[in-house]
Amino acid sequence: MNKVNESIPWEFVLLGFSDRPWLEFLLFVVFLVSYILTIFGNLAIILVAHLDPKLHTPMYFFLTNLSFLDLCYTTTIIPQMLVNLCNTRKVISYGGCVVQLLISLALGGTECILLVIMSFDRFVAICRPLHYSVIMHQKLCLQLAAACWISGFSNSVLQSTLTLKMPLCGHKVDHFFCEVPALLKLSCVDTTANEAELFFLCLPFLLIPVTLILISYTFIARAVLRIQSAEGQRKAFGICGSHLIVVSLFYGTALYMYLQPPSSTSKDGGKMASLFYGIITPMLNPLIYTLRNKDVKGAFKMLVASVFLMKKQ
Repeated sequence: MNKVNESIPWEFVLLGFSDRPWLEFLLFVVFLVSYILTIFGNLAIILVAHLDPKLHTPMYFFLTNLSFLDLCYTTTIIPQMLVNLCNTRKVISYGGCVVQLLISLALGGTECILLVIMSFDRFVAICRPLHYSVIMHQKLCLQLAAACWISGFSNSVLQSTLTLKMPLCGHKVDHFFCEVPALLKLSCVDTTANEAELFFLCLPFLLIPVTLILISYTFIARAVLRIQSAEGQRKAFGICGSHLIVVSLFYGTALYMYLQPPSSTSKDGGKMASLFYGIITPMLNPLIYTLRNKDVKGAFKMLVASVFLMKKQ
C-alpha cells in the first residue's frame, strides 16, 4: 500500500458487507430504493412547508431543517455505498474519507441538538399555548437553528481532528463509511484516551439531549392529560408521538454506537446501528411526520391537486 507517511494511507478499503457477497445485489437494491424514498420524501416536506402559508410556523421551520439535514446526511453516505456494492474494489480516498467523516459527524451532531429544539417547541406549544407566538418568535427560531448547525460543525471539527491525528496501522475499515468508532480500531496506539474524549464530547450531543427531551415530554404528557377535549388530546399526542418515534429511532442507535468503547462494539451491531440512524431513520422521518399529521397530509394533497390542475390547463 502506498502511503503519504508511515501512518496516513492514500486510500481506505471499506469492507462493509464484503463478508456476505451474496447479499450485495439485494443490499444495493434496498439502499437505492431507500435513498430515492429519502430524497423524494424529504424534498416533499420542504416544498410543502415552503408553499403552504399555514405551515409557516416554528414547528415546520424546524421540520424543514430536519428534512434538509437528512437529505445531506444520506447523500454523504449512500452514493459511496452504492458504488462500492457494485465494485470488487471497495475503496475511498483518504481525502474522501476525511470529508465523509467531517460532514457525517457535523450533520449527526446538528440533528442531536435539533431534536431537542423541536421538543422544546412542542413543550411551549402545549404547556404555554398563550405565550407560544411571543416565545417562539422568528428571530429566536433562526437563532436556535443557527446554534444547532454551528454546534454540530464545531463538534465535528474537534472529533475529526482527535481521530485523524492518531497513527493508523492498516487501511481496511470494517464499516461501510468512515466513522469515528471504525477508524479508532485502526489505531497503532492505545485508544483509551481517545475513547474517553469521544465519550465526553458525546455527552452534550447524546445523553444531555435525551435527558432534556424526556423532561420536556414529562411536562407535555401532564399538560395533555389535563386537556378537556378528546380531539385536542388526540391531536397533541399525534404530533408529539411522531417526534418521539423519531427520537427513539435516532438516539437509541446513536447511543449504542457512540457511548461504549469501539473495542466492545460488535462488528455487525455497529453496522446495524449506523444503518438505522444513517439510512433508515432519514427515510422514515417523512412517513412518520406525514402519516400522523393532518396538516402536512392536507397540504400535500392540495399541492398534488394543484399540480394536476396545472397539467390539465
